[in-house]
Amino acid sequence: MERKRSTRRHRRYRRPWLKKCREFFRQFIAFLFSNVGIIGLVVGYTIAGSFIFMTIEGKHIPKMKLEVRNNRSLYATRLWNITMKLNSQVMNKEEYMKTMAEELFKYQQVIVNFTRRGYDGTDDDYSAQWSFAGAFLYSLTVITTIGYGNIFPHTPVGKITTIVYAIIGMPLFLLYLSNIGDIMARSFKWVYANCCLCRWCPGVARRRALRKVRREQKLGMDSESGSDGSRGSSEASSESVEINIPIELPGVRDSLGSEALTAYSDEAYENVSVPVTICLAIMVGYICGGALLFCKWEEHWSFLDASYFCFISLSTIGFGDLVPGDKIYGRGTDFYKDVLEVSFVFCSIYLMLGMALIAMCFNLMQEEVIHKIRTTIDTIKYILGCNR
Repeated sequence: MERKRSTRRHRRYRRPWLKKCREFFRQFIAFLFSNVGIIGLVVGYTIAGSFIFMTIEGKHIPKMKLEVRNNRSLYATRLWNITMKLNSQVMNKEEYMKTMAEELFKYQQVIVNFTRRGYDGTDDDYSAQWSFAGAFLYSLTVITTIGYGNIFPHTPVGKITTIVYAIIGMPLFLLYLSNIGDIMARSFKWVYANCCLCRWCPGVARRRALRKVRREQKLGMDSESGSDGSRGSSEASSESVEINIPIELPGVRDSLGSEALTAYSDEAYENVSVPVTICLAIMVGYICGGALLFCKWEEHWSFLDASYFCFISLSTIGFGDLVPGDKIYGRGTDFYKDVLEVSFVFCSIYLMLGMALIAMCFNLMQEEVIHKIRTTIDTIKYILGCNR
């Protein structure tokens, strides 16, 4: 009996603990898939990817640069041996130039192959491509499907990790764009309704005046129909008289009025449609603003090059012919290392904000186009109904 009681007590103590764990896990999952949770999840996933790829691919860089130094010493020795061999014979300039050109061409091919493997032109083991900022930008280009192509994994483990990372990260980033685009669209509609659709705006004032005239005309028509029908209803009203006494309770009117006002304002904000021209102006302005910053940041970029890079990046085309920091690879100083790190970080922030802004503009333009189509269909139905 005592053992049965102890087991029952143990079960009683165990069940609340399991319920608490389940409730905590349920709330944690719900928070992860909330708006704030998805933002944190995407940022955390990108940061985790940057550490993973920095660890995996960072070990490849010192080995590759050691091979570069060994090949350089090898070809320097070969050039010296060729020079000594020709000096021992009768010096022939044409033969000497031809032999040296062949050896330099072979060395040139070796350097091109190392560059394709990620060689940045420096001898130190540090690589800006696989630093934290470079790995963060690489992780972001993977889940956003931009894929510049200037940074890519070289090891088999890195390639497998990239495949798994992209399979998980791409749906997560699409969910991020969907939620953030919806939040930013609602916020912009609220700002547009309060700032642009004000009572001093001439277009809005004109529309409100037309609504007022239509409302007055409708009230006049209702009053006329009511006066005509009052004759027939006078006999019936003599039999039954209904008295309506307005009863006001303290605080009820204010609460109902505030609730109705908030419901009306929420409905009004939902019905607000932002013009397509404003959405296009926002996207063009963001691209031009980023182009100005990248044009000042990068040494050899013109405004056209920077605008081209911003458009190619935000549209997720990502040719990779222009990449931030690509022109300053190989200078090998601490100053340019810091500049390159900041350039990668700025590009990552610009891409994350810009793609959310593009999603917002597409959401607003979709609502505007649907509103225009519905208005056109209603107008056509009204015209066809009048013709009948």
